[in-house]
Amino acid sequence: MGRDAVTDEHREVMLEEYWVDGESNPCIGIILTVGFLPGLKVDAIPLFQPRKGCRAEMVDNFVMDIKDYATSISGCASPVGIIMFGDEDADQKPVMEKLDHAMSSDTIIIGDERAQFLYRNGVESRNDYESSEYFSAAVALVFARDQDKPCGTGEIQFHAALSSGVSAVGPRYKAVSVKKIVSGTGRTTWLTARREGEHEIQDGQRILDDINNELVNQVGHPDLYIGVTEQRHCFIGSHKSRAMTFLVFHGVMGGDQEYLFADGVGIRTGDYFQFYHSDPSAALSSSSNVSKNFRNLNLDWSSRNCLQARGVYDNVCNKELVGGFVFSCCGRGESFFERCNVDSSPFLDNFPGFPMAGIFCRGEIGRGFSVFNADEGQEEMTSHCCLHVCSAVYLLVSYTPAHP
Repeated sequence: MGRDAVTDEHREVMLEEYWVDGESNPCIGIILTVGFLPGLKVDAIPLFQPRKGCRAEMVDNFVMDIKDYATSISGCASPVGIIMFGDEDADQKPVMEKLDHAMSSDTIIIGDERAQFLYRNGVESRNDYESSEYFSAAVALVFARDQDKPCGTGEIQFHAALSSGVSAVGPRYKAVSVKKIVSGTGRTTWLTARREGEHEIQDGQRILDDINNELVNQVGHPDLYIGVTEQRHCFIGSHKSRAMTFLVFHGVMGGDQEYLFADGVGIRTGDYFQFYHSDPSAALSSSSNVSKNFRNLNLDWSSRNCLQARGVYDNVCNKELVGGFVFSCCGRGESFFERCNVDSSPFLDNFPGFPMAGIFCRGEIGRGFSVFNADEGQEEMTSHCCLHVCSAVYLLVSYTPAHP
């Protein structure tokens, strides 16, 4: 998503295929974003993991590397924001749980859960860690407030928002028997469950039949997920653990006369879950809510700037938008909404002319929504959810000049 280099018009472009000599080739483009954020320092911090063996300790080291960098720059262990890019073959769930546990609630984290990336770190030794033994499972672009910034430098702020594109369907279930299957082709979970409040254990086919009956009036073939409520104890190294509740989405892969098959691992016996399906109507409504909140934010900034110009607020400086980013699900876009530029519309409608760029992802990272929380059920509102499905995550960057 971005301004076309030839036409100068905003476009949302999906990965397309073209044919040459009978072979399919990916047709892709490049988004180039160049910026300077006064008062912040930035570095790319990688997460290295062994190709074999235990990886938990490396995640702890990754979180501590981020905290150490932020502390060295700002004196505070939690940075202003993090843009994450996860490797397409690595599980980002334990990474995001550790980050969510370790970082202040003011730290905004957004990004792409499954990507391919190149990076360069300010510490040269971190750039030479790639080997046959290790690989880069993720990289974090860390924005820390500079405690030694020059006098007269203003303040950069991050503002995040989420447009959800799923709706809950059917009753809640409780996982009864759970099998983790790890193979060369991926990680899956096989499970049986019972409806909340009932005793009968249901197999995968029966569960899916009930859910499909609930979806009988849905147009098309929506993607199906289970949202699992996980209560876990989180800790970094030897630090004291803290009980946290997470909402984690798993794609539904099918079912048979024994089990329901879900993508990914981490589900435990006793976890509760509910089904969700991709829903263009819910996504349009959620996108409209994001746009409304952006509009209110813009009006608030404009009114304060106007009052300050008239001398009503002597201690308020003009706040201005610098630009923004969008990380949207590759299942959205024009084919999902049956109209173009919906995911970009909250920016285009409220901040026309300001620079923005975005990408379509296979998993959206979003944590710390200071502008807008999705209008979902009570379960989601009380649970931490950092990895989303069929959603669009927005980041606004604003700048407030220093007082004279």
